[in-house]
Amino acid sequence: MTETNKKKKSEWLEWAKAILIAIVIGLLLQNFVMATSVVEGESMDPTLEDGERVIFNKFIYLIDSPERGDIVIIQHPSKNYVKRVIGLPGETIEMQNHILYIDDQEVAQDFIGNEAINSTGNFGPIHIPEDSYFVMGDNRAKSRDSRNGLGLIKEEDIIGRSELIYYPFDQWGLTR
Repeated sequence: MTETNKKKKSEWLEWAKAILIAIVIGLLLQNFVMATSVVEGESMDPTLEDGERVIFNKFIYLIDSPERGDIVIIQHPSKNYVKRVIGLPGETIEMQNHILYIDDQEVAQDFIGNEAINSTGNFGPIHIPEDSYFVMGDNRAKSRDSRNGLGLIKEEDIIGRSELIYYPFDQWGLTR
C-alpha cells in the first residue's frame, strides 16, 4: 500500500470515528438531556399552539423538582401531555368564583389571561399527596388535566420541562 493510500485510509477512519462519536453524543443528549415533542390539541393555547414543536429538558428534574408555573411533559400510557404545574406536593388546592386558592391563600395566575381564568370553574378542595402534582392546561375550557381525566400526576411521570419552541420558526422562543 502506498503512502498516499495509507493517508487516505487514515483520513477516512478519522472521519468515521468523528461521525460515530457525534452520533453517540447526539443519542446520549436525546435520551438523557434534551428531547423534542409536538404539541397536540388546544389545551395549552395561547402559550403553546397545536402543531408547535418544543424542546424539553429531561435532565432538570433529575437534580430539581417541578415548580409552580413550569410547563411539563407528562408521560402517560396513551400519549404524552404538555401541561402547567399548578399545585405542588403536600398542598391543598381549590378554585372558587374564579379565584385559585392554595392552602387557603389566593394565588395569582399571571401566566394566563382572564378569559381562561373565568372558564376554569369551581373545584376542590383537593389535597395533593407528597409524590404528586396538580396540572392544568392554559386553555382551561379545552384541557384534559388534573381536574378531569388525568388526575394527580406522579413525580416519576413528569419527564421534562418545556424550554423552547423551535418550530414553526416564526414562533421561536422560550416557553415560559
